[in-house]
Amino acid sequence: MKILLSLLLLVFTLPSYAGQFKKFGDLEVHYSSFASTFLTPEIASHYKIQRSRYSALVNIAILDTSKEEKTAVKAQLTGIARNVLGQQKKLNFREIKEGKSIYYLAEFKHTNDETFNFTITIYSNGKKETLTFKQTFFVDK
Repeated sequence: MKILLSLLLLVFTLPSYAGQFKKFGDLEVHYSSFASTFLTPEIASHYKIQRSRYSALVNIAILDTSKEEKTAVKAQLTGIARNVLGQQKKLNFREIKEGKSIYYLAEFKHTNDETFNFTITIYSNGKKETLTFKQTFFVDK
């Protein structure tokens, strides 16, 4: 569905997300995390994503930069979101294909003003890479 692609492109181009990627050799891993309420009800329904003030998503897209035109890369992802109290939430990623684009989405629950340290392991082309980042989430009023 082109709507999700458009939304994800918007998310990746917003100033707060600009440059939110990490390079691992020829792989460029773009990542974002945002409240599920950012999605329209139609998009959430289409992709079976629960919209809730207490729900958020992690979005990962992996590109191969060894070619002139960056291409999407298939991968296996596992992840953990750990809050400041050490409580862990397992991230279950699912693959979304949109034409030539591939995205990996994982949903998780949070409370107000909850900070998570994310550790995401990426298995692609026989290699294993680890992406880490930190983000705080708030409950929409």
